[in-house]
Amino acid sequence: MVLALIGVAAGLLIFALIADEVVEGETHAFDEAILLAFRTAGDPADPVGPRWLEMAVRDITSLGSSTVLMLVTLAAIGFLVADRKRATALFVFLAVAGGVLLSFLLKIGFDRPRPDLVAHLVDVHTLSFPSGHAMGSAVTYLTLGVLIVRTDYERRVKAYVLGVAVGLTILIGISRIYLGVHWPTDVLAGWCVGGAWALLCWLIALMLQNRRQIESDHA
Repeated sequence: MVLALIGVAAGLLIFALIADEVVEGETHAFDEAILLAFRTAGDPADPVGPRWLEMAVRDITSLGSSTVLMLVTLAAIGFLVADRKRATALFVFLAVAGGVLLSFLLKIGFDRPRPDLVAHLVDVHTLSFPSGHAMGSAVTYLTLGVLIVRTDYERRVKAYVLGVAVGLTILIGISRIYLGVHWPTDVLAGWCVGGAWALLCWLIALMLQNRRQIESDHA
């Protein structure tokens, strides 16, 4: 539990440092270098790699869309309700919805425009900082992951579940940079605050479980 608290604090601290640098305009060189590294030299509209890679990245990025994340969350909530864990289902809903609301408020607060250095390979209509896909995937997949590992599974199963959650979150974030719709610091910030939110939700879930306000793993 102490490590989780340290993780929350570290995630928020790193987010604050990134946000400060972004506001001060100190991240342009880093952001531009990374974005251009994903494009063919001399052609900012052409991503590196074969055509199939671009198509695969488009598919991966959709896993962090609001529609997919909503469906995953509803499926998890439905499972918990069917398993007669209604309080846990409500907690999952509030945890994910709270993370989505926080992402929305942060975007409005920082009001950072999307990159215009390279061509966007998918349509985008919202603000840039932090990345909604990176933060949303961290909030959803990591929150569900850390709640699952509360159960009595073996360590290797818990490691697998967390590995999948972390892997999806990382791939979705990288896809946003590859597609040219986010600055790298948008994604880093989204990972940090989303990961901190997931850890915080895990700590709250343990506290509520100890108080018998949500169902235990054996309920």
